[in-house]
Amino acid sequence: MAIADDEFRRLIEFYQRMVYSIALRVTGDPSTAEEVAQDVFLELHRSVDQLVGADHIRYWLRRVATHRSIDAIRRNSIRPEAAAEEWEDDQSVEDDAPISSIRLQARLDELLRALPEPMRVVVVLRYQEEMLPDEIARMLGKSIASVKSHLHHGLKLMRRKAAVTMKEYVRETA
Repeated sequence: MAIADDEFRRLIEFYQRMVYSIALRVTGDPSTAEEVAQDVFLELHRSVDQLVGADHIRYWLRRVATHRSIDAIRRNSIRPEAAAEEWEDDQSVEDDAPISSIRLQARLDELLRALPEPMRVVVVLRYQEEMLPDEIARMLGKSIASVKSHLHHGLKLMRRKAAVTMKEYVRETA
């Protein structure tokens, strides 16, 4: 039984931001993130009849977007260290947000992109997608200990780099 075109279009409209955001945060490259999102939705079109309910679709999309993003990094041998300006369209800051808030978000994005792939993926899933470590472990096919280790070391590395690279921000707001 195939899904109607208008129903599938609604699914895309509802989930496209989430899928693109995961791909962008993991790959660090807007054009690669667009390609990943397109691939994810093409695969969804082929698999949608096997998915039952909104939670199942959301979980499936997160999993596929994450794995396709990792594949793209490995295939393209890209290191997600794009300029922070490229992420401005996807930032979740308000249009009237203070410049210091926008600068802080850009710096945090830079720190995230500098993380090694396994740590970056886990941090994105935990804090952007608000997934629990056991959910992330199931999705990635890793042990919970491995996920917690990547999370711990990723946050520690981000804190250490932030202590060096964000001193001027701390002084500006103090």
